[in-house]
Formats: sequence, C-alpha cells, structure tokens
Amino acid sequence: MENKGRSIDKSSEETFDFICTRCDGNGKIVEAVRYCIECSGYCCQSCTDIHKTFPTLKDHNLLDASQGNQASNQPTSLPEFPTERCYLHKGKVVDMYCEKHDEVCCYTCIATLHKSCPEKSVMSIPDMINALFKLRDCKQIQSRVRDMMISMETLGKSKDDKLEALKDVKNKEIEKALKFQKALESIIRNAGEATRNEIESKYKELEKEILQEKQDADGNKASLKESDDKLKKSEGNRAQRFVCTKIAEKKMNEADRQISKQKVRSNDDRQLAFTPNQSLLNYLNGLQHIGMIGVNTKKKTDLYKSKGSKNINMKVKGDSETCHSWGCCLTFDNQLVVTDWSNNKLKLIDTNTMKVTNYCKLDSQPLCVCCINDHEVVVSCGYNKIQFVSYGNKMTPTRQIKTSHYCFGITTKDDKLYVTDSDSSLYIYDMSGNLLNTVSQDNDGNKLFSISRHITFSENRDKMYVCDTYNGVVCFDDVGKYQSTFTDNDLSGADGICVDGRGNIFVLGNISHNVVQFDEDGEKIGVVIKQQDGLQYPQSVCFHQELNRLFVTFNTSDVLKMFELY
Repeated sequence: MENKGRSIDKSSEETFDFICTRCDGNGKIVEAVRYCIECSGYCCQSCTDIHKTFPTLKDHNLLDASQGNQASNQPTSLPEFPTERCYLHKGKVVDMYCEKHDEVCCYTCIATLHKSCPEKSVMSIPDMINALFKLRDCKQIQSRVRDMMISMETLGKSKDDKLEALKDVKNKEIEKALKFQKALESIIRNAGEATRNEIESKYKELEKEILQEKQDADGNKASLKESDDKLKKSEGNRAQRFVCTKIAEKKMNEADRQISKQKVRSNDDRQLAFTPNQSLLNYLNGLQHIGMIGVNTKKKTDLYKSKGSKNINMKVKGDSETCHSWGCCLTFDNQLVVTDWSNNKLKLIDTNTMKVTNYCKLDSQPLCVCCINDHEVVVSCGYNKIQFVSYGNKMTPTRQIKTSHYCFGITTKDDKLYVTDSDSSLYIYDMSGNLLNTVSQDNDGNKLFSISRHITFSENRDKMYVCDTYNGVVCFDDVGKYQSTFTDNDLSGADGICVDGRGNIFVLGNISHNVVQFDEDGEKIGVVIKQQDGLQYPQSVCFHQELNRLFVTFNTSDVLKMFELY
C-alpha cells in the first residue's frame, strides 16, 4: 500500500507530486493528500484530520490532491465549487439553485424550504454551472452593484450633511426652549412678586383701618375721662352739673356706637388669606413639556442649480413607435414610473441603473400616473378611463374606473382621486369611482381653467396646485376651494408640476422649454433648468427628494432626462 502523507527533510532529493501548503510555510515538506477549496491550499494527512476535527473547518470541501494543480504551491485550475455559506444553516455551502424562485441556497434549504418545488427546477450549481452561468449577466449585475454603491455613497454623504444640519437645528431648538423656559420663569416670578405686593397692599389697608379704630377708641376714652372729671367738679352747681351730664350722655352714645360697630367687625374677624391657584397648580403638575415637539420639514428657499444631466433610454423590445411620455412619478421606493402614450405601455425604471426593469401593455393610451401605495399606481387613460396597475414582480393592469369625461392629470390624497380633463374642470372621486365634486369656477363664479393639466399637493398636503396651459398654476385648499393663481414671465405653457419636500414647487414650461422654481405661496425663486440644458417641449416632471434628482419626460422622444441638482 502506498504510504500517503509522508514527510522528508528539505535537504533530501526525494520529491512529492503535491506538498502540504501549511507545512511548507512552517519549513517542512510533507506530502499532500487533499486540496481544500476554501483554504486555497493542499493538505497533508494531519491537516486533513484537523479539518475533520474543528467545527469551523469540517464543512470545507476537500478534494483529492490530484484535482488541484501545484504551481509554486498555488492552484491554477480547480473544479468550480461555491464557497459561500448559507445564512440560515450555518456552515452549509450554498451549492444549490431553485429555478422556480430564482434563488441559490444550500441542500438543507432545498430539503426544507423548497421541498414542494418541481424536481426539474432544483439543480446542483457545480453540476449545472455551464448552463447556469452567463458572463454577460454577471457583468451587468456587477455594474449595477457598482452603480448602487455610488448611489449609496451619494445618499450617505447627503445623510452626513443632514446630520450636521440636524445637530445645528437641535442646538438652536434647545436654545429656543431654554429662552421660552426663562420667559415662563420670569412670568412666574413676576406673578409671585405681584401676589406678594398685593398681600402687602391688603395688609396696609387693614392696618390703617385698625389703627384708625384704635385712635377712635383712645379719643373716646379721653373724652369720657374729661366728662367724668367735669361731673366731679360740678357738684354743688346744678346748672353746670346738668350741662355736663348731657354732654357726657352724648359722648357715651358716641362711644357706644363705636363699641357696637367693633362688635360687628369682631364677628367678621378680618384676616389676610392667600389662596393658591389650584387649577394652575394642577395644570403645571400635568405638564410634560413647555411646548409642542415635532419634526418639521426644513424649508429651502434657495434656487436649485443643475450640476449635470443624464439621458435615460426608455425604449423597450416591441416598441414600434417613438416613445411619448405625458407623465411620470416616483414609487414609494423611489423607482420611476413613466407612461408611453405612443406604445400603449407603462414602464418602470430603476433610478440607480437608469434602465427599464419592467413594463406592461395597456388597452388604452396612458397619459399621467401617480403612486397610490407600495405596490400600486393609477393611470389616466384619456377618454372615459382610469386604470389601476400593480407593479410588484410583474406590472399588471388590474381594475378600471369609467368616467364621463376626458382624463389627463391625476393625483391622490386621503383615498381620493383628483383628475383634470385637459379642459375646464377638476374632478374629485373616491377610490371606488364615485364622483364627489367638480371644480371649474372661482369663488365669484368665474371660469378657472383654459386647459387643466398636471396636479400635485404641497409638502404638508394642505394645498393643491393645478397647472393650466394659459393661466399658470391654480392653487386650491385641500378640499378643492379656490385660493389663487400665479405665473411668471419666464413661464409659458405650464404643464408639469412637482414639489421638492422642502417648500418649493417645480413648474415645467412646455412652451418656454424650462423648469421654474416657486415657493408654496407662488413667489418665483428662479429658473432651474433652461432650454440650453436640453429641454425641448418637456411634458412632465418629478423630483427624487433623497438624491436631489429631477426627472423630465418629453414629447416624442425615446429618452427622458435626469438632472442632478444642488
């Protein structure tokens, strides 16, 4: 029997086909019997036994040494075998693939989680790698990963900036709270001082009354003593005695009235008394904060500027016509949904890779779109139709709402749909398609719209803005009551509109070929994107709040534009 795993001295002329990588590193030449894929090295019998003993090594894939190729003790051609470990079944190698779920996993996962999957959809990765592996797909995924890393780096930097800004705001708000606390303390001190002054004032009033009463009593006492002395001296003079008697009687009556008066006041027993404001005490005892604490979106009133743009190709297989996108919106996870009117399609674009990842065919030409929740959008489809579309793993048209009017601009709020007719009216529906209200006149009965177009709501959803081709932007409250109309000389053909989440509005000029920035009150801040930036008959606009990206779609163009703003 061949003695595998032998060792020799380095000075010996005897050689082995394969030597142990670990032992060679320690100055020993030991014959290798196995090759470990995870360790990327050859193992002698002792190292092989160690692999079988240690829990962290026992699941390593040990091949026959002849399956490795020793060139400078490094393998150059090895069987292709995964080394990734299963996150559910620790230590198990991810060497299986389920085609049904498009998921890689370990054998234990197949036996437990995929036992109901068709047998033909489950395969061994090492056995089927030639059929499974596509270099083009791998390079595309790698490119997308790198793009995503760049996006995450950009997002991370923006979050760092926000954290710094948030820290500054926190310190300012704490200063405001301390200032308010000092104001409250000053109010309480002043109120306490006023209370003490009032007690002193009441005390002085009572003191004055009592001193006066004492003075009156002392005066009456002196007057009565004087009468008593005169009566004594008048003995023997009846006329004088009679006069003194009558004067004494009068003085006694006066003294008696004072005594009676004092008896009444004695029963009243006037005393100073401070009664705490118990309702104030109860209110303060129940007070947890000295003001409302909330999270407000920071208002930004500076003019945005573009630092570059990128074209996004929205053409997909089967598109027979040049694309024409009347509308776009962002989903809850910031993917871009665009309508393609000329090809009857709704398309989903990954905002990291800037590529179409999903689409569906509609039975009507789509115009505008808005997101309802994390899996559904709603689309206006021209004459008499509103279409709902699911955008999960596959974009799928679902239910429809029939209307009696043309449907163009569309948005949603509080389970209500707001729809313009590209004419003279705005319609408000519930989600079941029941018409709740029609808005077409201002408060004086004047016509509001000439050509009503796209719609959006303000940052805190208390204002609604409707673009009108000739009038500019018509502003309503959140129940559809007219408030104002605003426009500007730089804006012509107001069509698309969106908000940035910081108190600003972007209005797209289809005829002026630009995007104009307003605040929520309709005051112009400036022109953000101009015709020379690549805008030619733009149709719709939406804004990525996290990455400060503005997306613009066009009339008859296979591309849309993404502008990086700062």
